[in-house]
Order: sequence, then structure tokens, then C-alpha cells
Amino acid sequence: MPTRPQSHRLRTGRFSEPGRAYLVTAVVHNRQPLFADFRLGRLLVAEFRRAQEQKWGNSIAWVIMPDHFHWLVQLEQRSLPQMMQAVKSRSTYTINRARNGTGAFWQNGYHDRGIRDGEDLRHLARYIIANPIRAGLVERAGDYPLWDACWL
Repeated sequence: MPTRPQSHRLRTGRFSEPGRAYLVTAVVHNRQPLFADFRLGRLLVAEFRRAQEQKWGNSIAWVIMPDHFHWLVQLEQRSLPQMMQAVKSRSTYTINRARNGTGAFWQNGYHDRGIRDGEDLRHLARYIIANPIRAGLVERAGDYPLWDACWL
């Protein structure tokens, strides 16, 4: 018997706290490697920057992989679900428009982990930006074009 997706359960009991940092991961629909197109990745970067300019969240580090992203962000004036809905919605619109596409761009939901007080944010940022190295896409982080970290 086939199982039904349970992504809605990820939202049960979800709590977000202004000022807390979160490590968030979202995946492209059907894991299509659409961010292999640098131009599409830059459109998502623009949405991360917009979230920061609007004071929804302060980006600490992020990397955009071919079929997903990791974003270490400190919440400011929006809840995590509100910010993620806005970023995913706006990026869907701009990316679909750029590639003459329609329909779903992101898989439903996202994964998040609240960062505990005292956790080393620099260590997490380094881990995030090393993703392309671990995936075998590049040998050095500086060779990968779609990442940033406030300290590096």
C-alpha cells in the first residue's frame, strides 16, 4: 500500500521565536536541479536579500545547491512560517517567470532546526558553505558561486 506524504506533520507544534537563529532547508519540486542555472539561483538570492531588507530575517549564511537550499537565518519581524511562505512564494513567481514555467516550484514544506543559545554559528555557517565541496561540485568553497556568509 503506498504511503501518503506527511509533510503537513512537520508543521505540527512548530514554534518560531524572534531573535532566534534557524537552519532552514527547502527542496525544489521533484528534486529538479534547476539551480544548476546560475541565473535562477541569483533570483533566489534576491529573495533572501529582500527578506533581510524587509527585516523579516537576518541572513547569517546560505548556500543554494542545484536542487535545494540551506539558509541560516536569525528571525526578526516575522515568524518562520510567514518568512518562508513569502520567500518561497516570491521566488516561485520570479523563477517561473524567468524560465517560462508554471506551477509548483518548491516541494511542500521545509525542514527547520532552531539553533540553541551557545551553539557556534560560525561552525554552522562553515558547514553550510562546505556543502558544494561534500557534494563533489567543487574542490574549494570559493569556486562555488551561490553561497554567502556574514563572516566569510
